Amino acid sequence: MAVNLKGRSFLTLMDFTTEEIRYMLDLAHDLKAKKRSGIQGEMLKGKNIVLLFDKTSTRTRCSFEVAGHDEGAHVTYLDSKSSQVGKKESIEDSAKVLGRFFDGIEYRGYEQKVVEDLAKYSGVPVWNGLTDIDHPTQILADFLTIEEHIAKPLSKVKVAFCGDIRNNMSYAWMYGCAKMGMHFVAYGPEELAKEIDQDVLKRANEVAAETGAVIEVASTPDALKGVDVIYTDVWASMGEEAEIPERVKLLTPYKVTMDLLAKTENPDVIFLHCLPAFHDFETEMAKTQMELGYDIREVTDEVFRSRHSKVFDEAENRMHSIKAIMVATLA
Repeated sequence: MAVNLKGRSFLTLMDFTTEEIRYMLDLAHDLKAKKRSGIQGEMLKGKNIVLLFDKTSTRTRCSFEVAGHDEGAHVTYLDSKSSQVGKKESIEDSAKVLGRFFDGIEYRGYEQKVVEDLAKYSGVPVWNGLTDIDHPTQILADFLTIEEHIAKPLSKVKVAFCGDIRNNMSYAWMYGCAKMGMHFVAYGPEELAKEIDQDVLKRANEVAAETGAVIEVASTPDALKGVDVIYTDVWASMGEEAEIPERVKLLTPYKVTMDLLAKTENPDVIFLHCLPAFHDFETEMAKTQMELGYDIREVTDEVFRSRHSKVFDEAENRMHSIKAIMVATLA
């Protein structure tokens, strides 16, 4: 079946069929191979792209900029301090203006409604670089990494997200695994299981019923048996310092350690992380919190630097998957 995504926005994987996601993954593999071979792309030549960042990022910004330049696009970056989007000018008005200047818009920020409104009013493809409930470009990069390191189809892969199972990465994984027929385990405290967005869980389970996926919420380590991918995310971001004491107490039992990896009973289990990660005390935040008596590391340095860890392959793949998304929807 031919797949044509030109003109489509990329707001969530829930907007795409399994076949369409497969198409983007195959395209990402192909574009990565071409870049590695030194083949210069021109698929986005003459295109203008704007990146709107309400939340800062290393990987997302660099991925979009390099991906765009690799294929001949011109990229403009606007952070919250250098534009009037959503402040002196409504999202609707801003979208209508930007849609006349640019061929594509990326947004990284907070409410999902913002990226939805940008898509609704701009008239051009809009790409979700992260919101409070989703991070679809990251999941596509994760799938790409899994396919490079695990010799079985995605539909046979079991993934466990460990820690704060109510966050946007956990939800994005639910959506992605549901679409691709995978087995997903949200592995975290019972207290947090009760706080999972029920609409997210319901939607994921509805799709899972069609694709054969399994969406599981668990708090006991027996759920880790047979897992192929262990995933985690930070327990507290900048601005959430007040919540650190409670988060550390609640989530430390779900820290990714070599003992936790052993519970999978899979000697080839891989570890992934969207980054940045607290795995040592070489960051200002981790060091400061440790001086206060709080170990905020969601993964040990032993795991992070082990043969199981594929986090830097995964980080590179953000650029390749994002390039595929832009090419698929603009070229």
